[in-house]
Amino acid sequence: MSQDLDKVYKDTEEFRNHIGTVDKDGKRIWIYPKKPSGRLYNARTAVSLVLLAILFSGPFIRIAGKPLLMLNILERKFIVFGVTFWPQDFHLFALSFLTLVVFIILFTVAFGRLFCGWACPQTIFMEMVFRKIEYWIEGDAPKQRRLNKGPWTFEKVWKKSLKYVIFYAISFFIGNTFLAYIIGTDELFKIITAPPSEHLSGFIAMVAFTSVFFMVFSWFREQACLMVCPYGRLQGVLLDKDSVVISYDFNRGEPRGKLKKSAKTQDAQELVMEQVSDQGDCIDCGLCVQVCPTGIDIRNGTQLECVNCTACIDACDSIMDKVGKPKGLIRYSSFNAISEGKGFHLTPRIIGYSVVLVILLSVVTFLMMSRVSIETTILRTPGMLYQETPDGRLQNLYNIQVVNKTSDTQHITLRLKGTGEQIPMVSGTELLVKPEGLGESALFVKLSPEQLTGKVTPIEIEVYHQDKLLEVVKTNFLGPEK
Repeated sequence: MSQDLDKVYKDTEEFRNHIGTVDKDGKRIWIYPKKPSGRLYNARTAVSLVLLAILFSGPFIRIAGKPLLMLNILERKFIVFGVTFWPQDFHLFALSFLTLVVFIILFTVAFGRLFCGWACPQTIFMEMVFRKIEYWIEGDAPKQRRLNKGPWTFEKVWKKSLKYVIFYAISFFIGNTFLAYIIGTDELFKIITAPPSEHLSGFIAMVAFTSVFFMVFSWFREQACLMVCPYGRLQGVLLDKDSVVISYDFNRGEPRGKLKKSAKTQDAQELVMEQVSDQGDCIDCGLCVQVCPTGIDIRNGTQLECVNCTACIDACDSIMDKVGKPKGLIRYSSFNAISEGKGFHLTPRIIGYSVVLVILLSVVTFLMMSRVSIETTILRTPGMLYQETPDGRLQNLYNIQVVNKTSDTQHITLRLKGTGEQIPMVSGTELLVKPEGLGESALFVKLSPEQLTGKVTPIEIEVYHQDKLLEVVKTNFLGPEK
């Protein structure tokens, strides 16, 4: 390194002892970020528009008549890309969630909090929706600060009223969209169009969702990233010196020096850096701090509060253009790339996580491909002993439960494997199971004494839909001691 780190990161331990949004007395420091602009901000805006379009259209997209995504926790029914999952598929959810966690770890190890800045719903809504509305109504950071500190004039009242009315309307829209992902659009429309008394629990949920989003985006704001979201703290464990994050090039920028005008161009009023041999490219303008939505100074290094929003990159690049210096003083890079000139490379951690991820993806894919569409459970009725029938055979009473994961009605019939004898159910010769429904009944299995192998005899029951064999269920038959 060309600079001593003790000089580069001044008061490192001090700024890491507290977050930038809380003062020494523990009171919140309200952040007024300057309105960002630049190529990366424009790119993030375009990405945000695409993601918002996907988010709000998601509940209305149908695949074979089913929602694209629905996570109905209340009914324990989950639909992902038009495929219905039930509690019996919990192992798939557990493995899929584990796979997602490993992917997040791998992605963070390699590229830091790129997700937070470009795809996180909290960042997108805050910076690309609510903050833009705030800039439009109240102006840039200095005007917002003056308005909030000033007296309650007519201008302040109508601006604040207009802003919060729009904020609440958007929060209502967001809240109902998230609710649609849980209960589905059909049920949501019933709640919206019917009187609240007919769907009181749904109405309360709608108000609760709206109020939470309104509070988060109008008041809690960046604190959701700093205090609530565990990802910021997790990155402290996951990141290393090879992780690509938003970084300040301390080799090039230090020591900092204020912009000066040379005597030669004083009359022309041109901003030209006076040639000082030991001065870096950073002119200490502080614009990177002014645009930061979490109030940090990126020049201090990677910090918990940084959400990789790229606002500091655009701000610094605009200043470098004005002073005639190359862009990239603040850029996506790693600590080792800046200090030692190393480029991005595969580290043992990245390779290890990649191997684990590939294994998990393979297992999940196999389980998805081999997932059955009909799942039958047949268990002996608890507390019931065997009974003798008039024809000299023995019978056991069983309970049957059939989960239909398809979109068609299933006509379930049963046969005893080995003999082909049909097993009637208490409800009739067949059990009708509605599409994506649950069917239950009871049945008697009869065996002759010659078929018994002991007190407990293993048996297999074939499950048919009409003449198509769906699966074979194993259970036990209880008989007398031999």
